[in-house]
Amino acid sequence: MRRRAALAALASTALAGCAKPAEWQGGWVGAAHERGHRLKGGALPAAAVQRRAAVLVVGAGIAGLAAARAFVRRGVDDVQLLELEDAPGGNSRGHVLAGQRCPLGAHYLPLPGPQAREVSEWLHEIGLLRHELGRTVADERHLCHSPQERLFIDGAWADGVLPPAEPASPTLAQYRRFAAAVARAQALGFALPSQRAPWTPAHAALDAVTFEAWLAREGFDDARLRWYLDYACRDDYGAGPGTVSAWAGLHYFASRHGFHAPGDDTAEREPVFTWPEGNAWLTDKLSAPLAGQLHTGRTVLRVAEQRHGVEVLAWDEARAQAEAWSAGTVVLALPLFAAARVLQDPPDTLRAAAAQPHAPWLVANLHLARPLLDRPGAPPSWDNVPFGARGLGYVDASHQRLDPSPGPVVLTAYHALPAAERGALLEQGWRHWAGRVVDDLAPTHPDLPGKVERIDLMRYGHAMAVPAPGWRGHPALAALRAQRGRVRFAHADLAGYSVFEEAFSAGSAVAG
Repeated sequence: MRRRAALAALASTALAGCAKPAEWQGGWVGAAHERGHRLKGGALPAAAVQRRAAVLVVGAGIAGLAAARAFVRRGVDDVQLLELEDAPGGNSRGHVLAGQRCPLGAHYLPLPGPQAREVSEWLHEIGLLRHELGRTVADERHLCHSPQERLFIDGAWADGVLPPAEPASPTLAQYRRFAAAVARAQALGFALPSQRAPWTPAHAALDAVTFEAWLAREGFDDARLRWYLDYACRDDYGAGPGTVSAWAGLHYFASRHGFHAPGDDTAEREPVFTWPEGNAWLTDKLSAPLAGQLHTGRTVLRVAEQRHGVEVLAWDEARAQAEAWSAGTVVLALPLFAAARVLQDPPDTLRAAAAQPHAPWLVANLHLARPLLDRPGAPPSWDNVPFGARGLGYVDASHQRLDPSPGPVVLTAYHALPAAERGALLEQGWRHWAGRVVDDLAPTHPDLPGKVERIDLMRYGHAMAVPAPGWRGHPALAALRAQRGRVRFAHADLAGYSVFEEAFSAGSAVAG
């Protein structure tokens, strides 16, 4: 009772000093949606300048940067990239708030498995991995520091994100049964990147139904397990089990380290690379050798394949003029719905693939005046998740700082939004969304509203492809992956979902 009284007093004191959204500083950062909306139509401008390239990559996200790297490694000495935004990286960009680096999107990379050969090779190249006494060793400075993750549940913080289960409880029994189901899926064959796994009628059957339907059929109905699986799907795919396929739900675990119930002797926390700025650290490493070939602030309006090459019309946002490019090969490293808009006379396969659903995302970086008062249980961690919240919790951008001296408190909160909220994400002001982010975290941290100094928000209207039923095995995606003409395609969308390993592998393959 004394602990409850203390927590109630903490909450009332914190809420009494709450700030309101009108008092916060902040705003939208990162992406200029007006540029992308130029593709919705209108007369095309006349080009003011003419340029040429042997290979022109449209889009400098991870897939586009990997594609340019692959062509350079093949000996092509005139590779150029056009990027819509003012910085490369796509979903793997960073930000600086109160002098602290922080992510605007993807914020970690698991150690690559044996199938992610291109990623592993590159990580060795940049020094994150090395061979030592016949085994692969990671640079521990860049692995997530402990404590790694925690979950706020039942009024306290618990270690890890999987909700705790009492011995001999129905929850623990379902955890163990789900672990066995994932082990069977691993025997069936799953890989990351997914194209390196077999595709059998059993895989196709999983791809044909939602994960929700599969879970119900298999009798997985425990509330804690179902919350965790919903969290995992929204975290990796931007949508829950009712939207993604059963193949995707199992792939999340079966392509990595499986699923381990509490008390399982083989359980180990998956090691991940992370940085204060998230995967923007990787973007910087990948884009640095291409700096002289990268042209940012270019909105590509049209790509037209001609008899002897490909013509590209782009709008230079800084100079407010159009420029025409001629290239022998063009790589469309764009979301497939965007590629279908810019490509003149798109093939039927691209038209079909463009219908794949995408999830909108909101990423908020919060600068706090002072550290948060902590609640009972596990200590502050890199990843902090409230059980049952609408959002996905927050990461502490300062967790990986190697400098022990105190620095600014910057938390990065993630929200995977339903597609129905895409319009509101564009139309509602930043203060509305800042309030929503704070409201989501306030039950866990009652003192947070009164400590917010600034909130910078990044909105993605189409952040990541959602692996809904039928998309992993869609023949249009397979056809686009195989295309090797003058116009080629490289994007994580080609895998039916969006993660770093898929994007990097798709970009690396397109130069073959």
